[in-house]
Parts: sequence; structure tokens; C-alpha cells
Amino acid sequence: MDTLLLRRQSLAMETPKPSPKRPCCSATSGLNPKSTTSSNGFSSYIDHDVLLESFLGLSDSSFDLSFNRLLSSKASDSEQNDMINRALRLGSALLEAGKRSARARDSMHNAVVWALPSDLTIKVFSLLDTQSLCYAAVTSSFFKNCAADPACYANVDLITVVPRVNNVVVATMVHRAGNGLQSLKLGFVPGPLASSSGSSQPMVNFIRKSTDAAGFSWNDKRSRQGKEYSILTRSCLAPLNANNGTPGACLRRLHLYNIERLDNTALNAALSACPSLLDLEIVGLHVELRQTLESISKFCPLIERLFFESSKTGRDDSLKLPTCSDLVSNCPHLSSLALRGFKLHDYKARILAKGFRKLRYIDFSTSYSITGAFLKNLGGSVGGGLLQVLILRDCMHLKEVEVARLLAAVLAGDFGHLKYLDISNREGLVSEGDWYHRCYSPSFIPIVRLSEERPDLCVLAEFPLEGSFNDVEQHNNGDVNSEINSSSHLSSLASDSSSFMSASESSDSSDQGSGSEDSSFMYEESSDEVDQGSI
Repeated sequence: MDTLLLRRQSLAMETPKPSPKRPCCSATSGLNPKSTTSSNGFSSYIDHDVLLESFLGLSDSSFDLSFNRLLSSKASDSEQNDMINRALRLGSALLEAGKRSARARDSMHNAVVWALPSDLTIKVFSLLDTQSLCYAAVTSSFFKNCAADPACYANVDLITVVPRVNNVVVATMVHRAGNGLQSLKLGFVPGPLASSSGSSQPMVNFIRKSTDAAGFSWNDKRSRQGKEYSILTRSCLAPLNANNGTPGACLRRLHLYNIERLDNTALNAALSACPSLLDLEIVGLHVELRQTLESISKFCPLIERLFFESSKTGRDDSLKLPTCSDLVSNCPHLSSLALRGFKLHDYKARILAKGFRKLRYIDFSTSYSITGAFLKNLGGSVGGGLLQVLILRDCMHLKEVEVARLLAAVLAGDFGHLKYLDISNREGLVSEGDWYHRCYSPSFIPIVRLSEERPDLCVLAEFPLEGSFNDVEQHNNGDVNSEINSSSHLSSLASDSSSFMSASESSDSSDQGSGSEDSSFMYEESSDEVDQGSI
């Protein structure tokens, strides 16, 4: 054994030593700098985690005392200020980290506890209104993915109380819907949006003459700065024409409220992309009645409901007979027609009321030229036989004798499907032969006979107290919106009057001059004759 050890030592002494080499990267005795840095970084992370955990374990009182002691140990004011600033930055960073973690946990929790699969979630989301859908989309990543499905945007409702939707929002919603867009509602309506089919109150409102809760005012240039992003412009409906009109191809319902900058050119371009439109509602737009009806007649042959309220009550006299005839011929499916606030003469109203064979709803409220003569022999005709709702509220030239003739026709068996009749007038009905002599009493209405023979018919006849018309005339320079919203003095319905039948029998002929322009001077006598859209 000793001999073997001596031999190994001698061999080791005789063998030349190799030249020194660089240590291998894998050698444990020679770690490279990168590995050293990584190891130190990991250790640093561990130290930070331990330090943060200890920091979070402090009580509020001990933390406050410790910070005050450290602050007092600093000699100069600059060092103390630096410590305070660092504490504020670290506190803010810690607060943001806590908020992000809370949102991530909530998002994960919402996705885990939600019981429905994605297809049923999309179905549920498709039943939500647009605002609720946007709220749901930010609660979790799962909801966000489901809310991005085009089926959720088939019915886009962007109506607000104050202007806060711009063109980008509209374009985004229309793009998400794609060719599945079926309903689009835009604009703003201050206050609750009443159903137009059950209310005859004007829904026209103007930004320039109102200041909303957010302080928006067109008359204040300073408040206008920074608010432009929330205003819909004339190109807000341009997305309907994108991709060769694909988004508007399947659109069934289009409601537009008080979009002041939308003009006839932009509206007509949008209607040209909506061949399947069934329901069109326009309120407070600065567009002409004749041009709009021509576009509807040309591009929307399937339309069933048209609701159009003028932005300038009593000013728009653009409607012509050929336009009425074309609308009747090209839109045979129309069953609901509302033209409010236009200069609509009786002979034009008769073409519309009698021409549409499926017409069940008529609203000519605040029409300045209608006397009621268009209703003569309408109840038994093909066009008016199916009429269920007739609203002639606040028609300045509506005559008492024409209303009496209408009620006599109802009692005689005409208008068999009529369920609702509104002849209320805040300025009273026009007496026969003298426009300035107004009727403020519903005593000519045979209430007892109507209740017995037509119990299914609701007649609304609200009139002011006698002399209120003169009071209203004196305020024709006041604010139009306040006039519209002011409540009238309503008188109770009087009992049955025996003079009704004699009055109706003595009225043998209708007013042949109802369509004449000779009475244009009368419009200037109205308290409503104020240009609401003047700039």
C-alpha cells in the first residue's frame, strides 16, 4: 500500500501542469455576473416582500409614531420635506396597487360565480339598454368579451338628459352592431321621455335656449369650450352609410331628438341607407317637412310609423300636394302618422288621412291651419274607417262647428273603431264666422249620449277659462318653452247640451277656404308664433 502511494505521488510530480483556463460557466466556483445579478435580484425581491409584509402588519398608531420619530431625526427642513414627499409617493403607489388588485379579484370573482355560459350571457346582454350594457362590460373580462358580441348592439339607445354623446360613440356602437343593427335612438330630451303615442305634449327642446344641470349654455362661450366633444354634429348618422350602407340595411327603428346640427342633406343621406325602416321619429330637427317626406317616400317604402314634430312651430309651410300624393302611393303600409307643429291645411290633411288605407293613428297637434273640415265624411271612407286615435290638440284654427259635426258622425255610426279623441285647446275653439270669438266651454259635447252609445270612446276636451286667450296673447314675446310647459286652467266637463244636435244640423257645409293662404295674417295673432330655432 505504501509503495502504491509513493508511485502515485511520483507520477503526479512528473506530469506537467496544464495552463490555467477560464472557469466554466457551469462551474459552481465561478458564477458569471448575470447569474450573480439574478440571484441578488431574487433575493432583493424576497427582501421587498418581507419588508412590505412587515409594513402592512403595522398598526395605525405605531406607524404614525414611527414616522414622526423618523421625521424628527432629520436635521434640516429639506430632509424632512424629502421624507414627506417620499411617503406621499409610496402611499399613492400602494393605494393604486391595492385598487388594481381589488379590481382584478372582483373581475375574477364575477367570472367564476356567474352561472351562465357565454351564449346565454350574450342573450341576456342583448336585452339590456345601452347604458346598462356598458356598465356590465367593465365588471369582468368575461363580461367584456360577451358584451363585444354584435347581438348586444341590435338596439342602440343613446338618448340622454343632457348632451354628452358625440359622433365617436355613435360610430363605435354602429360598428359593433354591424349588419345586425335594428334600432338606433339619438339625441337628448331634458326630463323623462314620454311615449309619443300616449302624450301630445311637445318634446322639442333647444340647447341654445336652455342651460342644463351641467351648466352647458350656447350663450356662454367659456362653458362651450371643452363641451364640443359631447355634441352630435351633422355627420352623426354617417356610420349608417359605411361599407356601402351595410349598417343601415336592416335598421327598423330610427328616433332622433333635438340634434340641432343635423340638416336635410345629412338626414336624407341616412334615410337612403335604410330601405327596411319601419319606425321613424323626428323631434326638434332643423329639417324641412317636404324634403323629409320626399326622402321617406323614395327610400323607405315599408315604413309603418312616422312621428315628426317641427322645431319651428307654425313656420314650416313647405308641404305640397304632390309630396302628399307620392307619400300615400309609395308608403302604403303606414298605420301611424303624427305631423305636429306644421302649417297643414285641411285639403292636404284629407289626402293623407284618406289615402292611407291602414291608418289607425293620427296626430295633427299644434297644426296652424287645420279647421277640421278634412274630417267630413272621413269616418265611413276606406282611409278613415280603421282610425282608432285622433289627436287635434291645440290646433289654433280648429272650429267648434267641425268638432260638433265630427261627434255627430260618431253618434251616427261612423268612426266605429275610434277609441281616443283629443280636441283640447288652450286657446279655445274657433266660433263659426268669427275667428276672434273663441269657445272655451265643452258644453256642446253630448257626454250622456256618447257614454251610452260609445262607452269605449274616450273624449278629452280641456279648455281654459274664458278670457285666457287674451292673456296668452299679451305674452307672445315670452319664452316659448315656458309657454309650452305652463299648465292651463282646465274647466270641468259640462253636462249634456240639447243645443248640440241643432248646431250640428245647421252646419251643412265645411269651410271651403281652409286651404287658402288668405288667412295667413291670422297666424301672427297667436302667442305661439315665436321662432324657437332662431340663432
